[in-house]
Amino acid sequence: MVGLSRSTYYYRLNHPVSAPNHRGGRSKTITTRTIDDKMVDDEQVKEWLCELIFDEGEYYGYHKLTWALRRNHQLIINKKKVYRLCKELDILRPQRQVNVKHPKRLARNQEITASNRLWEIDVKYGYVAGEKCFFYILPLIDVFDRVVVEHHIGLTCTAQDAARTVQAAMFKRQAYDKDDLAIRSDNGPQFISHHFEDSCIRFGIEHERIPCRTPNKNAHIESFNAILENECLSRHEFQSYAEAYETVSKFIKKYNTVRIHSSLKYHTPDEAYRLLQQNALTLKPVRV
Repeated sequence: MVGLSRSTYYYRLNHPVSAPNHRGGRSKTITTRTIDDKMVDDEQVKEWLCELIFDEGEYYGYHKLTWALRRNHQLIINKKKVYRLCKELDILRPQRQVNVKHPKRLARNQEITASNRLWEIDVKYGYVAGEKCFFYILPLIDVFDRVVVEHHIGLTCTAQDAARTVQAAMFKRQAYDKDDLAIRSDNGPQFISHHFEDSCIRFGIEHERIPCRTPNKNAHIESFNAILENECLSRHEFQSYAEAYETVSKFIKKYNTVRIHSSLKYHTPDEAYRLLQQNALTLKPVRV
């Protein structure tokens, strides 16, 4: 009647909550076991910690202190308990201060009403069965006209490769000195690097990153990567990297020039971009 399951009801009867803020879990131990199955009082362990800190290694953190206790006193102890004891003794080393050179700019909700306002970029992996190695695909898509403006294919994908891809896309679209152009990415190592951030500032383009675990905010490039997987990568078993490079390049060209989109009023991306530049096509704003 009240929507409470039978197991939960009887568990509460047999395990009453002792305190209103009780979170469960085991209670704190006051002893520590050695490898000889002897029990050592935690106060003795604290004394050994102080000796390790002040006599032998004043620069030890709690990870190294854990190993030192195991080596010197044959204790069976984990780093979480050592951390708790060090915290009680107030001997934890201060955490280092991280100086953030480029503050993270989160992706903001907006409406895109024209080309060259928002580009999305992401990394896609492919596999070369004949050489037993992975290769990387880095497409960059315009969210309004759906054109894959530029892409990178290679056996590596570094921040330098990502920066060159963005620069080549800006050259193709003549998008320099545009104050309203932004590029959106996830938090991959290529995109959080200083080199990529510095390059975006030098190109005059705003770089924004989506929050963690929110691929829906990068939906257009994720959709393209799904199309690339279903219609290209999963249909081929590449025997060489050269074959993979040629096949993927041809597919991206076909995507831009042949494959029609319902969101583009059944035009191809290249056709839609050309018609938009001639003011011969009107599309709905894209909400991102």
